[in-house]
Amino acid sequence: MIEVFKTNVQETEQSKMIVMKLLEHFPDSVINFDLEDCDKILRIHAVSISNRTIIALLNSYGYHCEVLA
Repeated sequence: MIEVFKTNVQETEQSKMIVMKLLEHFPDSVINFDLEDCDKILRIHAVSISNRTIIALLNSYGYHCEVLA
């Protein structure tokens, strides 16, 4: 399953920290950002994905995150 999120993450260092934190919760996932995209895309490929958990985690670090429709 692949889920794509729109975020407001701007910096590469921020994205690396977020990927590390998300991997703690979803260790068997492939997670990356596309900061060149206007929506600052967060892409997660995993067997099981909890959108609520991902959004809550990013929100807890002060970032906006929503499922990209």
